Amino acid sequence: MQRIIIINGPNINLIGIREPGIYGNRTFDEYYNLLTSMFPDVKLEYYQTNIEGEIINKIQETGFSYDGIILNAGGYTHTSVAIGDAVKSVKTPVVEVHISNINAREDFRSRSMIAEGAKGVISGFGLESYRLALISLLT
Repeated sequence: MQRIIIINGPNINLIGIREPGIYGNRTFDEYYNLLTSMFPDVKLEYYQTNIEGEIINKIQETGFSYDGIILNAGGYTHTSVAIGDAVKSVKTPVVEVHISNINAREDFRSRSMIAEGAKGVISGFGLESYRLALISLLT
């Protein structure tokens, strides 16, 4: 059984409440429950934090023993060299995910500090971006 972790960064815990016009009305917990039922043969885990260093710690903790990491670093995507370096430092493939289309928003959001070290980037498909990332790690 493949072991994959979703690591969500700042403000993702507010999905379903925060800016529903951009992020929708479904909470991440609701979507995560759906995702686990869609992939019963995957040991899927979920970790959320608003703290940059905790994201780095979780990448390092799981990045040598898990089969995949799905990472939505939120606003840290555009500012954190340290998270980008952590992604480059581990052997586990990382897929960068964004709920909104970051290239259709403010200019600063089109620059990712993570993408260079990631297996790929999925952006703009709402919460379905996580399912697409999961499929990419399983194939």
